[in-house]
Amino acid sequence: MNPKFEKLGFYPADILLPKDADMTRWAVVACDQFTSQPEYWEAVEQTVGEAPSTLRLILPEAKLNDPEVDAHIAEINASMKAYLDSGFFRMLPDSLLYIERTQSDGLVRHGLIGMVDLDQYDFTPGSGALIRATEGTVLSRIPPRVKVRQDAPIELPHVMLLIDDPERTVIEPMTAQSGRMEKVYDFDLQQGGGHLTGWKLTDGQVDAAADALTALCSEAEMEKKYGVKGAAPLLFAVGDGNHSLATAKQCYENLKKVTPESEWASLPARYALVEVVNNHDSALQFEPIHRVVFGVEPEKMLEAFKAFYPGAYEGQGNGHTIAYTYAGHQGFLTVPQPKVQLAVGTLQAFIDAYLKENGGEVDYIHGDEVTDELGGKPGNIGFKLPAMGKEQLFKTVIADGVLPRKTFSMGHAQDKRYYVEARKIK
Repeated sequence: MNPKFEKLGFYPADILLPKDADMTRWAVVACDQFTSQPEYWEAVEQTVGEAPSTLRLILPEAKLNDPEVDAHIAEINASMKAYLDSGFFRMLPDSLLYIERTQSDGLVRHGLIGMVDLDQYDFTPGSGALIRATEGTVLSRIPPRVKVRQDAPIELPHVMLLIDDPERTVIEPMTAQSGRMEKVYDFDLQQGGGHLTGWKLTDGQVDAAADALTALCSEAEMEKKYGVKGAAPLLFAVGDGNHSLATAKQCYENLKKVTPESEWASLPARYALVEVVNNHDSALQFEPIHRVVFGVEPEKMLEAFKAFYPGAYEGQGNGHTIAYTYAGHQGFLTVPQPKVQLAVGTLQAFIDAYLKENGGEVDYIHGDEVTDELGGKPGNIGFKLPAMGKEQLFKTVIADGVLPRKTFSMGHAQDKRYYVEARKIK
């Protein structure tokens, strides 16, 4: 492996791509999308037909609790083996790929495909690992995913890691240099997913990426961006696919139990293929996720909020300001001198405590209008949160450990990663 990457937890990978396939039919969207819309996956099935496709290599999450799930997983593993044995793939050894994804809104997102060392990733809140989860990991979601991965000979990633690179030093320079790279694919994505183009970096560009990443996690850079001295560097924050990455970690940890430690470094399952995106990429939009609480007395809940945070008051001011709406009423609550970084953390702590004591239910809502509509119905109250600034993401993970659950949404479903690249994990 390239020694320049040793301290980064990120490496070039032996990347598998189809030798000769209809790439539009090959690539399908991340398995955790459109889980409540079976018609979407039916349309994918019709588009793919009998063609080689990643659809045969993944388990849509809508099927995770299917009574035939074990049979589905066996079929997936058999398809993976058949693709490998037939010589369907070509390998790009020890490679990084630069990709440009034209989203459904026409904006272009820039990414870098490589692999991460799972020994450098930890989803435990407060971890000092180089690669960290941004939101709490639901441990109960990991075992069913382990069943899918544990016997699979290859992996296909939908994990997106974010780097905090406001000066645009790592990925953006590749845009002007793509003409010097080997183009490895260029095609339209099915079901309104936009367009995807990928290039293989030259050796010089690989070294330049390593140097830029190294500078990004230096102590001086950490102090400049986050105002902290001596903190463990945070290079990669998981943007999408944290439970998939946590599953890869669990499978690797299981292998370590039955493998001599001297062989851990050579285990293919020690690594996981990912896409790295700059947190400051202009195509990457962070949208707040609001809350609506059902089955409560809104006035009583607002009074309880002010009791929960002594000093909190009606109206807008300095601190964390949260909008609320209920039948015939709208207003704001402000908590001065909050103890956590984000308003969503202030609100969620109160909601959790209130519902535990008083009953009721909370739902997580996208969009101001829907929140106002639902919050305005009798017995409900909606809380609207300010959008999280991109500069707050890494700072909050460093200060608070992880973000509160359902803090933000990153793009629309059709703009999530599509499965394209693969990698052997056995």
